[in-house]
Amino acid sequence: MPRLAHTVLGHGPAFVWGHGLTSSRASEDAGGLFSWTPVTERGRQVVRYDAAGHGETGGPPDPGAYEWPQLATDLLALIDELGLDRVDGGGASMGCATVLHAAVRVPERFDRLVLVIPPTAWDTRPAQREQYESSARYVEQEGKAAWLAVANEAPRAAIFADLPPFPFTADIPEELLAPVLRGAAASDLPQPEAISELDHRSLVLAWAGDPGHPESTAERLTDLLPHAELRVARRIRDVLSWPQQVAEFLG
Repeated sequence: MPRLAHTVLGHGPAFVWGHGLTSSRASEDAGGLFSWTPVTERGRQVVRYDAAGHGETGGPPDPGAYEWPQLATDLLALIDELGLDRVDGGGASMGCATVLHAAVRVPERFDRLVLVIPPTAWDTRPAQREQYESSARYVEQEGKAAWLAVANEAPRAAIFADLPPFPFTADIPEELLAPVLRGAAASDLPQPEAISELDHRSLVLAWAGDPGHPESTAERLTDLLPHAELRVARRIRDVLSWPQQVAEFLG
């Protein structure tokens, strides 16, 4: 199990945040969509980490190391390493899945949950699983650069239409990219019955028009979680307001 590279911002009660698949702390900063200043200015400590295989965190060439339940184990180890008893937890896409797996396993370690762009799950997962498997095979045959070139030709979600073009990148070493993709392919969110047992206040933030992060998952999570609120972004300005919304939710 790799030690997660991480950054601690601000002071106060801890909010631990996980990025999405192929991203990292550096990638999120370069994207510029999420600022942590509103959260830290409200007296919160933000713990950000690079998941296994991503950014500055290494990992083995084993897909099992990147399956979401294992990423949850890594997250809980980081919380222990930092000496934190209970935290607020959140993440985007893969990071959202990670914190859900961790909260289902040890709900007493978490207070509030911030679930951002929940990924395909359950009924919508098989098509995404095949896409990841196909991508892993392509990376093995043609290499990371060729895969990124193809990925950058794909249409982006309509919510980003008003933004200047920006390249899709993967902050993962080439030798780990296929195993990471296969780990994601083998993963799903926790079973709905387990999620429905969570009693945490939860904020679910989704955006419209992205098949990889369908509104259906966000809506289902909101139905399952007894104390959840769903907010769906229809325009990029809605997404840019998320940091303030998270800061207000965490209080």
